Amino acid sequence: MLSYIIHINLTMQDKFIIFSLFLVLFCPFQVISLYQPFNEDMLGLIVFKSGLEDPKNKLSSWNEDDYSPCNWEGVKCDPSTNRVSSLVLDGFSLSGHIGKSLMKLQFLQILSLSRNNFTGKINHDLLVTLWNLKVVDLSENSLSGAIPDELFRQCWSLRVLSFAKNNLSGKIPESLSSCYSLASLNFSSNQLNGELHSGMWFLKELQSLDLSNNFLKGEIPEGVQNLYDLRELRLGRNFFTGRIPENIGNCLLLKMIDFGDNLLTDEIPESIQRLTSCTLLNLQVNFLNGSIPHWIGELNNLEILDLSSNRFSGSIPSGIGGLRSLQVLNLSTNNIFGSIPVSIKELKSLYVLDLSDNKLNGSIPLEIEGAISLLELKLQRNLLGGRIPVQIAKCSALKSLNLAHNNLIGSIPTSIANLTNLQYADLSWNKLSGTLPKKLTNLTHLSSFNVSYNHLQGELPIGGFFNTITPSFVHGNPLLCGSVVNHSCDRSYHPKPIVLNPNSNYSNSRTSLQNHHHKIMLSISVFIAIGAAVSIVVGVVAVTILNIHVRASVSHSGYPFGLSGGEDNSFSPEKDPKCGKFVMLNGDIVEFPNEVNNLLKEGNEIGRGGFGVVYCVVLRDQNFIAIKKLIGSSLTKSQEDFEREVQKLGNIKHQNLVALEGYYWNSSFQLIIYEYFSRGSLHKLLHDDDQRKIVFSWRARFKVILGIAKGLAYLHQMNIIHYNLKSTNVFIDTRDEPKIGDFGLVNLLPILDHCVLSSKIQSALGYTAPEFACRTVNITEKCDVYGFGILVLEIVSGKRPVEYMEDDVVVLCDMVRSSLEDEKVEQCIDEKLVGYFSPEEAIPMIKLGLVCASQVPSSRPDMADVVNILETIQCSSEGQQEEIQ
Repeated sequence: MLSYIIHINLTMQDKFIIFSLFLVLFCPFQVISLYQPFNEDMLGLIVFKSGLEDPKNKLSSWNEDDYSPCNWEGVKCDPSTNRVSSLVLDGFSLSGHIGKSLMKLQFLQILSLSRNNFTGKINHDLLVTLWNLKVVDLSENSLSGAIPDELFRQCWSLRVLSFAKNNLSGKIPESLSSCYSLASLNFSSNQLNGELHSGMWFLKELQSLDLSNNFLKGEIPEGVQNLYDLRELRLGRNFFTGRIPENIGNCLLLKMIDFGDNLLTDEIPESIQRLTSCTLLNLQVNFLNGSIPHWIGELNNLEILDLSSNRFSGSIPSGIGGLRSLQVLNLSTNNIFGSIPVSIKELKSLYVLDLSDNKLNGSIPLEIEGAISLLELKLQRNLLGGRIPVQIAKCSALKSLNLAHNNLIGSIPTSIANLTNLQYADLSWNKLSGTLPKKLTNLTHLSSFNVSYNHLQGELPIGGFFNTITPSFVHGNPLLCGSVVNHSCDRSYHPKPIVLNPNSNYSNSRTSLQNHHHKIMLSISVFIAIGAAVSIVVGVVAVTILNIHVRASVSHSGYPFGLSGGEDNSFSPEKDPKCGKFVMLNGDIVEFPNEVNNLLKEGNEIGRGGFGVVYCVVLRDQNFIAIKKLIGSSLTKSQEDFEREVQKLGNIKHQNLVALEGYYWNSSFQLIIYEYFSRGSLHKLLHDDDQRKIVFSWRARFKVILGIAKGLAYLHQMNIIHYNLKSTNVFIDTRDEPKIGDFGLVNLLPILDHCVLSSKIQSALGYTAPEFACRTVNITEKCDVYGFGILVLEIVSGKRPVEYMEDDVVVLCDMVRSSLEDEKVEQCIDEKLVGYFSPEEAIPMIKLGLVCASQVPSSRPDMADVVNILETIQCSSEGQQEEIQ
């Protein structure tokens, strides 16, 4: 009868009730105490399973008819109590909610559900009910919402807690400080915001803390020195400001420190000198300054040292050679000068050396051969001179070599052909001469070899990589020949070999040779004398012609330093007492190449807009600058007013603003010198066909939007209105950091009326605030907010503000608003981001763009508020960081 009852189609809970009644009636003493624990644990697990999707059938062993769950996949029991003590389902591809049914596992100590697709919020009763829990790992899921403050009311047993790589938002609960047994805490890669409370440092047993890749802000509170057992501290990729905690060096057991990608300032605390166990020190992408500490070489256990993209100055300490365990050294993008220390030879374990983008001089040390493990050597964009050392061939493991944009001379050493693992080499923009070694064709792994803009000559190697080399890799070497450069090699001249008469005896040969040698000496002397005379005559004639030419050129040109071309050729500097010169705001002297005859010519043009035309110019030191030639002189202020306004603009410094570096003024035209960005404008990266393969990830786009907001907020704080914000006026550097250009230029013009501002300056279709069309409305910084809103929609959607279709005109702002109202969010997102974003994360960003682009100026937020809003917007943690290939 019992068998018949159990096999009726009942729920699992009903079966347990019936079975329990049977046991109570017939076997009250022998069975009840043995089965009741399994009743609770099995019931909880079976109900938990019933709410899940299990595509890989990982939970097939969870059979409700089993007597015990202790042999189920992922389940372990304590043998002394026969209760479930561990539930580990990592990487099972499960999806669904983490329901309350797990609360029945009263003796559970380990709960690990990482690398699945669980959704929903974290149950605030999880730790309160399961007070025996020691390990909770819910990382790499899709959990959302805030971390409940009530979660940590009874967490005294908790040792390991990880919610990493989810979509959690809100602040870190202050109640977390009551988990005084906690040894490892990982909330990384979420969207947590707010400030870090000092109660975090009450966790005296904490050994590992990872809060990286969130939106945390404010200063790092003092008190970290109280964590004597701390081994790992990761706060990178947030928005922390202020200084690195001064007493961090009291955590003597610290091995890994990551404060990278924040907004930290000031110098490296000297207390770090005491952290001799440290293996990783990552301070990249901050605003740290001062010199690299001389004691850095005493941290002899360091394996990774990354101080890149800061404001460090001074030289590289010679003690760097004491880091015998160092594997990665990155000091790039700073203001470091001086020479590369020869102690580099001691770094036998180093496999990445990046010193690029500094003011390093001297030569590449011969001792580089000591770094025998090098895989990557990056020295580009410095002032290094001398020759490429032949000893570099001793770095036989080298795969990537970048020496571009330096002052290297001499020939390319043949020994480079011995770097059999070399895949990438860039020697462009140097002063290298001679021929390319033929043996380079032996580099079978080579995929890129750039020698453009040098003084190389002769025939290109034939074979291997060089049969299909990209022509741009050899541009700027006019004496190179071969099919790739469309310049055939002249093979008509072949010197005749010297043949001695084999029939003559030794004496006759010796006399003959002596006479021959005497005749040769006489011939050489005659030739030298004749050559000297000819040279003198030619020199005199050349100088005379050159003087005539220069006088003629000067009388017809108003361009300094040999500049010519463009407009206003009627201006003569000899006739104008106000003819100026190039003025660099930092005091440097600009030297233009002598061979540049038409600097401001069409071929050098890289953009134009309401304020003028922009040209790319290569200086004599091989650096690039951007020169903007302003619009007609009839709109320009006097020289005194012009120079005063430029000086003001030059003093405006911000990481998201293009730096104004100098100017030139005369009565016919005015030039402004800016820093140059080879990657181009935001418009180019979003819309040009040549750039379609370059796709911003969601994370990168968020960074660009936030950077533009910060730059605009800073301008408004300085009482500067941009007036002409658009994607062609935003430039992107190599770190996806946006730089706003053309700000403040309206101040260089005389007072303009409303119509001139609208027609001359605000020329970009779709970005123009509606108040420009109304003469009775004052133009304020809210017009910039409108342009920012349009930019947000453009960056998110990948579409232009106005697009012309066959039979229609699509206005981006209207299209996005309509799609959002119809709950068709996917139509508002760039199609190249499909599968790499979450609609829940994109909607707040889109709504912010629409609010900023409101038709009524008073409805638009201030840019300072926009920055605060952006810092709390959710964005993806993992999918957004992947670049679409």
